[in-house]
Amino acid sequence: MKSLSIMIADGEAVIRDVLSDYLRQCGYRVITATTTDEVIERLFDHAVPISVILSDSDLAGTMNAFSLRFWVREKHPDITFILAGNVDAAARAAGQLCDEGPYLKRPYDPQLVMTHIKQRLDAVSQ
Repeated sequence: MKSLSIMIADGEAVIRDVLSDYLRQCGYRVITATTTDEVIERLFDHAVPISVILSDSDLAGTMNAFSLRFWVREKHPDITFILAGNVDAAARAAGQLCDEGPYLKRPYDPQLVMTHIKQRLDAVSQ
């Protein structure tokens, strides 16, 4: 089992569960959240260090996903945050607000997600 923990933050159970199952089969520990509030709550759980957050850009909660992205960058700069949009406009907005890319669109292509995560982690470890 790889020591990397990935959080999948998505309000749609089917998408969250399919992607989580795939990543678990790849050997990763997966934590899920359905709102921005749950993401923050899980980040305060020091028993589960999180390396990557993959979040739907339409994630519900007391803050929107874009604000959450900036909050995570400020409070947890060691966490890689991948913001995924379900429409082209959301992906473009994510591109304007975040300096990392590419941006993933839903429905997720699990292989593309794994490739993107591996590339980001390789870049961070260099």
